[in-house]
Amino acid sequence: MPKPYPREFRDDVVRVARDREAGVTVEQIAKDFGVHPMTLFKWLRQADVVAGATPGTSSSESAELREARKRIRLLEQENEVLRRAAAYLSQAHLPGKGSTRS
Repeated sequence: MPKPYPREFRDDVVRVARDREAGVTVEQIAKDFGVHPMTLFKWLRQADVVAGATPGTSSSESAELREARKRIRLLEQENEVLRRAAAYLSQAHLPGKGSTRS
Protein backbone atom coordinates (compact mmCIF):
# COMPACT_ATOMS: atom_id res chain seq x y z
CA MET A 1 0.00 0.00 0.00
CA PRO A 2 1.46 3.38 -0.93
CA LYS A 3 2.36 5.91 1.73
CA PRO A 4 -0.41 8.45 2.29
CA TYR A 5 0.24 11.96 1.12
CA PRO A 6 0.62 14.61 3.83
CA ARG A 7 -2.53 16.60 4.60
CA GLU A 8 -0.89 19.90 3.57
CA PHE A 9 0.07 18.47 0.18
CA ARG A 10 -3.45 17.17 -0.45
CA ASP A 11 -4.98 20.49 0.58
CA ASP A 12 -2.62 22.39 -1.75
CA VAL A 13 -3.38 20.13 -4.71
CA VAL A 14 -7.14 20.43 -4.11
CA ARG A 15 -6.83 24.22 -3.87
CA VAL A 16 -4.89 24.36 -7.15
CA ALA A 17 -7.45 22.09 -8.83
CA ARG A 18 -10.31 24.28 -7.63
CA ASP A 19 -8.62 27.52 -8.73
CA ARG A 20 -7.46 26.20 -12.11
CA GLU A 21 -7.82 28.32 -15.21
CA ALA A 22 -10.18 27.49 -18.03
CA GLY A 23 -8.80 24.76 -20.29
CA VAL A 24 -6.67 23.17 -17.57
CA THR A 25 -7.94 19.69 -16.70
CA VAL A 26 -7.83 17.90 -13.40
CA GLU A 27 -5.79 15.19 -15.12
CA GLN A 28 -3.11 17.75 -16.04
CA ILE A 29 -2.94 19.04 -12.48
CA ALA A 30 -2.70 15.50 -11.14
CA LYS A 31 0.13 14.74 -13.55
CA ASP A 32 1.95 17.95 -12.57
CA PHE A 33 1.82 16.99 -8.89
CA GLY A 34 2.64 13.34 -9.52
CA VAL A 35 -0.63 11.83 -8.29
CA HIS A 36 -3.09 9.61 -10.09
CA PRO A 37 -6.08 11.51 -11.52
CA MET A 38 -8.56 9.28 -9.67
CA THR A 39 -6.77 10.09 -6.43
CA LEU A 40 -7.23 13.80 -7.09
CA PHE A 41 -10.91 13.29 -7.96
CA LYS A 42 -11.33 11.42 -4.67
CA TRP A 43 -9.66 14.27 -2.78
CA LEU A 44 -11.96 16.77 -4.50
CA ARG A 45 -15.06 14.76 -3.55
CA GLN A 46 -13.86 14.43 0.04
CA ALA A 47 -13.20 18.20 0.21
CA ASP A 48 -16.77 18.81 -0.99
CA VAL A 49 -18.13 16.55 1.76
CA VAL A 50 -16.04 18.25 4.44
CA ALA A 51 -17.12 21.68 3.17
CA GLY A 52 -20.76 20.57 3.27
CA ALA A 53 -21.27 21.09 -0.47
CA THR A 54 -22.28 17.45 -1.02
CA PRO A 55 -23.85 14.89 1.32
CA GLY A 56 -21.65 12.20 2.83
CA THR A 57 -19.48 11.46 5.80
CA SER A 58 -16.08 12.93 6.44
CA SER A 59 -13.17 10.65 7.25
CA SER A 60 -13.41 11.44 10.97
CA GLU A 61 -17.14 10.64 10.94
CA SER A 62 -16.43 7.42 9.05
CA ALA A 63 -13.86 6.37 11.64
CA GLU A 64 -16.28 7.19 14.45
CA LEU A 65 -19.02 5.19 12.73
CA ARG A 66 -16.69 2.20 12.27
CA GLU A 67 -15.79 2.27 15.98
CA ALA A 68 -19.46 2.52 16.98
CA ARG A 69 -20.36 -0.46 14.78
CA LYS A 70 -17.51 -2.47 16.28
CA ARG A 71 -18.72 -1.63 19.79
CA ILE A 72 -22.31 -2.57 18.89
CA ARG A 73 -21.15 -5.98 17.56
CA LEU A 74 -19.22 -6.61 20.78
CA LEU A 75 -22.20 -5.67 22.95
CA GLU A 76 -24.50 -7.91 20.90
CA GLN A 77 -22.10 -10.82 21.38
CA GLU A 78 -21.94 -10.16 25.12
CA ASN A 79 -25.75 -10.07 25.31
CA GLU A 80 -25.98 -13.39 23.48
CA VAL A 81 -23.52 -15.00 25.91
CA LEU A 82 -25.50 -13.67 28.87
CA ARG A 83 -28.79 -14.87 27.35
CA ARG A 84 -27.40 -18.37 26.85
CA ALA A 85 -25.90 -18.44 30.34
CA ALA A 86 -29.22 -17.37 31.88
CA ALA A 87 -31.07 -20.07 29.95
CA TYR A 88 -28.54 -22.72 31.00
CA LEU A 89 -28.59 -21.70 34.65
CA SER A 90 -32.39 -21.57 34.78
CA GLN A 91 -32.54 -25.14 33.42
CA ALA A 92 -29.89 -26.35 35.86
CA HIS A 93 -32.01 -25.41 38.90
CA LEU A 94 -35.21 -27.13 37.77
CA PRO A 95 -35.86 -30.46 39.44
CA GLY A 96 -35.80 -33.23 36.86
CA LYS A 97 -37.44 -36.65 36.69
CA GLY A 98 -36.18 -39.02 39.32
CA SER A 99 -34.41 -36.32 41.23
CA THR A 100 -33.31 -37.33 44.70
CA ARG A 101 -33.30 -33.76 45.89
CA SER A 102 -35.95 -32.69 48.30
